Amino acid sequence: MAKQAKGSERPLEVYREYLRLLARLQLDPRLRGKLDPSDVVQEALLKAYEKRDQFRGQTEAERVAWLRSILANTLVDAARKYGAQGRDVAAERSLEAALHESSARLEQMLATDASSPVQHAEREEELLRLADALAQLSEDQRTALELKHLSGYTVEAIAQQMGRSKTAIGGLLRRGVKRLRELLHEPP
Repeated sequence: MAKQAKGSERPLEVYREYLRLLARLQLDPRLRGKLDPSDVVQEALLKAYEKRDQFRGQTEAERVAWLRSILANTLVDAARKYGAQGRDVAAERSLEAALHESSARLEQMLATDASSPVQHAEREEELLRLADALAQLSEDQRTALELKHLSGYTVEAIAQQMGRSKTAIGGLLRRGVKRLRELLHEPP
């Protein structure tokens, strides 16, 4: 039996907050009243566990991509269930691409100039820590930070979406970044 990559030995639970972050970023706002990102992630992790023997990758990056794909399919299934009926292959591909893009934005936040396998693995670990730290913020701080730094919204657009003033959003962003830094600098 071939030895598994170190990353593939990790329990799937390690990826919960990372996947939940991606689900929050991609969940259609019209479905948020009907569908919780945590429920989508739980279902995606269950599917991944059931299909764990089908994973053929060797690296942590391949495992994360496999989990993103399962999450994309789960989000599409949920959208189909609560929204428009019928299969939309273009929408499915678009959602998978959007999940990949969100993940790439997260990785860019942590990017370094070096790209050795060890440094890449360290970046993956930082990505998981970032998702865990974001989950510990207040919902308003987390939402503001995600919209600003992961979705690229302006402060004005965030204020409109959250129904707050630009000053209030600025405060949420400052406090959120400060708390995030504290959480990321605590020992794991």
